[in-house]
Amino acid sequence: MLSSEFGSAHRSYKLPHRYGALVMPLVLSILMTSVVSAISTALAVGITPAFVGRWLGAWGLSWMVAFPTLLAVLPLVRRIVAAVVAPPSA
Repeated sequence: MLSSEFGSAHRSYKLPHRYGALVMPLVLSILMTSVVSAISTALAVGITPAFVGRWLGAWGLSWMVAFPTLLAVLPLVRRIVAAVVAPPSA
């Protein structure tokens, strides 16, 4: 824990809650596009010495499309999920 490393002074290094709506699609888009582009690149060119360079290029392009797309469709996805998933019981 960070607070124990720095003595008794407690300092939070977390972003405020209001940024969660931006951070979640950011992290999701990074993880998903890296996995999908790695698989697609490996299938297209194989695991060769050129793989990493080609994968990074494919990942960068796919992330530039995926992140704004996630931001745009997330409200729709939340409505769909709310329509098919029961709310928690009180």
